[in-house]
Amino acid sequence: MSNDKLTVLVLSDHPLSPSGVGIQTKYFIEAMLKTEKYRFVCLGGAVKHNDYTPMKVDPHGDDWLIFPVDGYGTQDSIRNFLRNYKPDILWFMTDPRFYGWLWEIENEVREVAPMVYYHVWDNYPYPTFNRPWYESNDAVVTISKVTSDIVQNVAPNTKEVYLPHAIDTDIFKKIDDEEVAKFRKSTFNADSEDKLIFFWNNRNARRKMSGSLVYWFKEYLDKVGHDKALLLMHTDPSDPHGQDLVAIIKELGLTNGQILLSREKVPPQHLSMIYNVADCTINISDAEGFGLATFESLACETPIIVNMTGGLQEQVTDGEKWFGIGLEPASRAVIGSQQVPFIYEDRVSKEDFVNALVEFTNIPKEERLAIGASGRKHVLDNYSMEQFSKKWESILEEVHREFGSWDTRKNYKPWEMLEVI
Repeated sequence: MSNDKLTVLVLSDHPLSPSGVGIQTKYFIEAMLKTEKYRFVCLGGAVKHNDYTPMKVDPHGDDWLIFPVDGYGTQDSIRNFLRNYKPDILWFMTDPRFYGWLWEIENEVREVAPMVYYHVWDNYPYPTFNRPWYESNDAVVTISKVTSDIVQNVAPNTKEVYLPHAIDTDIFKKIDDEEVAKFRKSTFNADSEDKLIFFWNNRNARRKMSGSLVYWFKEYLDKVGHDKALLLMHTDPSDPHGQDLVAIIKELGLTNGQILLSREKVPPQHLSMIYNVADCTINISDAEGFGLATFESLACETPIIVNMTGGLQEQVTDGEKWFGIGLEPASRAVIGSQQVPFIYEDRVSKEDFVNALVEFTNIPKEERLAIGASGRKHVLDNYSMEQFSKKWESILEEVHREFGSWDTRKNYKPWEMLEVI
């Protein structure tokens, strides 16, 4: 390892896994490695490992090490990595529910290295119960405008920086029409050439509304005709955290090509082709931090239909133009748990969703193409990989300059003075 590089200890989903958190972690690391200023020691979590052997990621060698762990690590593992690798910054990402154990020892970590938290939070009301967690970091970087507003209001004294997700727009892009037509013909039945293709790319989980989607899509087909459109669902129909989609499809009699299931994991290039084949990508989750599928879809010039919740809101519109159809929640229930006492769950109505599908069906093809083209411009203008990379480099440099590490550590006190009355 080169001694002039800063070492960043990373806690996140395994950075080579296909999860949204894993993908964004990978983008972050790869962008910073290009600067040749950093090296990374990663605790790759949130997946089931068959092998816990540490690995070096080619071609980076010692500059990118991954240690497979269960969960996201333990207090003792953090102490071990602090002692053996002396990181200059600890960077971690995902929902705060998974990091209470880490913040419990923030006085040990922050004594020697600043903590930078890439924060995901889906909705209001302001989660005041998160204040102690926010204040246990040197900087909180937020993935959406909703999350940014939340941190600024819940913990105004905490350093907060808005930095949304990014994607590789050299992969997710418009593909030649002839190539797309060839793929469509070879993948779908010949009689599907004149059908609209709606695409849904999500985990089959409760908040993703997968069962409702199938039921409501049938009602749309009952209105416009079962020969007018199909729904391609890229998901695991038997996910234990979701519904039995095969059973629902059979129950509704949608076995004549109205609903197609894509079960296998595919490389990004193949996924990009599917977005290009699709006429529209759907996400009606009742909670969504950002939503990579619709983001990737826009980069491929394919419009979206989304619930106006979380980060989906800033994808579908820039405040003036629309890059698809945004559905305002018809109900907003306060749900919660012992860890999360309260948060809104935004639900769209069946009527609004079916009407949106009908509305999209009636948009002329030329107009749909124009909407898609403006959607990609929106992605390039506001969420480019170049902006993402430059902003992360600026954040890390500023954090290291402002807070230092180890022998140069500053601006952190592991204690506070309180007046006792």
